[in-house]
Amino acid sequence: MNLEIVTPDKELFSGEVSLVQLPGIDGLFEILNCHAPLISALKQGKVKLVDAQNETKFFDVRGGVVEVLNNKVLVLAE
Repeated sequence: MNLEIVTPDKELFSGEVSLVQLPGIDGLFEILNCHAPLISALKQGKVKLVDAQNETKFFDVRGGVVEVLNNKVLVLAE
């Protein structure tokens, strides 16, 4: 699936991933390929992803919103 992590200042990540773990307001949740459509608020925490090379990466966010639609994940982060 395609993931974009965008802040007001710059794009932190754009590319293919197999897993995304996000800090939701009610706790951590994961998104895998072919996930159902979703919109959720995020709280401060770490976004974890596993990229196409099977490497795990982490990004700190101070909150934001995630949208999942048609195997594309868009994270608008602070």
